[in-house]
Amino acid sequence: MRHRRRRFQCPPPADPRDSSLVFRLNRGFFLRQLGIFLVMDFLVMSLSTLGLTIFAENRCADVAAVVETHGLPEEETIPWMESGGYMVRPLDRQPEGLEMPAFFSWLPIREEVSQGRRSYEDLRYYVIELPNHGSPYSIHVDMSGMFRTLHWVVMALLLCQAFSLILNLFRNYRSIRLVLRPIQDLANTTTEKLHATTSSASQEASRELESLTDELGKINARHLDSRIDLPATQKELRSLAQAINAMLDRVNQAYSAQMRFVSDASHELRTPIAVIQGYASLLVRWGKSDPEALEESITAIRDEAKSMERLVAQLLFLARGDNDSQPVKKEPMDLIALADEVLREEQMIHPERILLQRWQGGDVVPVVADLGLMKQLMRILIDNSIKYSPEEGKVYLRVSESEGYARVTVQDEGMGIAPEAIPHIFERFYRTDRSRARTTGGTGLGLSIARWIVDRHGGWFEVVSRMEVGTRITFVLPLAKGQLPE
Repeated sequence: MRHRRRRFQCPPPADPRDSSLVFRLNRGFFLRQLGIFLVMDFLVMSLSTLGLTIFAENRCADVAAVVETHGLPEEETIPWMESGGYMVRPLDRQPEGLEMPAFFSWLPIREEVSQGRRSYEDLRYYVIELPNHGSPYSIHVDMSGMFRTLHWVVMALLLCQAFSLILNLFRNYRSIRLVLRPIQDLANTTTEKLHATTSSASQEASRELESLTDELGKINARHLDSRIDLPATQKELRSLAQAINAMLDRVNQAYSAQMRFVSDASHELRTPIAVIQGYASLLVRWGKSDPEALEESITAIRDEAKSMERLVAQLLFLARGDNDSQPVKKEPMDLIALADEVLREEQMIHPERILLQRWQGGDVVPVVADLGLMKQLMRILIDNSIKYSPEEGKVYLRVSESEGYARVTVQDEGMGIAPEAIPHIFERFYRTDRSRARTTGGTGLGLSIARWIVDRHGGWFEVVSRMEVGTRITFVLPLAKGQLPE
């Protein structure tokens, strides 16, 4: 009997982690998040180094221009210069240091310091030594304050990223284990059934149970699309296989959605990086001699950095929402008062647009909700209507109540949404018109955040749209019972 039981047992793997589906999925999520953080860190450090270098070069060029006009300063003025963050010292030798490498030739180096040699002194001073027509001198710019600030900023960023990685590592592990627990339970049940097989009449059922166990063993992170296919000889086993296949369909769908989200996030981050690289190339060709190109490039790089910051903030919001770590502080509030406040703010931001209010019902529409999230929700819907409607088009904001529910509607006279696109508008990174994505400045995450907020408040959306006529989006929330606190 003992020998028969061992016949159906799988040998233990050499390293349990190598065959663990939980470990492989968790490792994949961890490495993808780590890759995104590394790209962000590299970009931040590159832009910081570039900015500090340009600042120090311009400061030295300003001092060199003064020296060229008024000559070298006297010894007693050195304390005054030190208090200003720089020093000028005459040299009794020829200038030493490094010339500006050819790799940085695209930087806008000013003529006053183009012949200088550069070095760092005690990792505190940025030093340029100039020949000055036979009277060499050096300019020392104190960078210690900026270095200290940058050091603490980088340390805070790395600590936050490390905390996020460790926190998500444990949360993903727990979530994956919870999702895959039914598979393990079924595998354990199958093993118990195999051990209980003792009579010759059940040999056929034992072989099918063994086949089921083998099929389960083949499923891993790379083969989530695998399914169990058993002959219809045992009704109970076939029902079990169908239940496992249905569960695997849901797991595969969730995993595919996660992979698609990570891929879309990477694509969205590549776009601003490509723009920054393009303008860096423009600086290489024209930046030193064309002030217009220099200004355009700096403005574009700054705008793309803001766009990346906004995208990362929205991604972090959705990530916290997926992990149930986004705080939702509900309190009694009046939707009419909040809508009036949001509308006034939007009118100040967009004075050229026509924004109209429509309050229906009583003077107060009470709900229990998070004030900040409700304001963010209304702004998302109004901003979308403004982006996708002509400048002369009107945008309406309505607040009403009916049958125990509060209704907030944003309606525009814009381009409209195709009927086949309406079911997808709340998906992450989905855009009905991708050709206008860059011009409108959207990330494709606004409505996903809006749906998350409404779901957390027990509500739902209603969308009505007609092409070339406009779109009406309404979110519905339960009314609060009782009166609002004074």
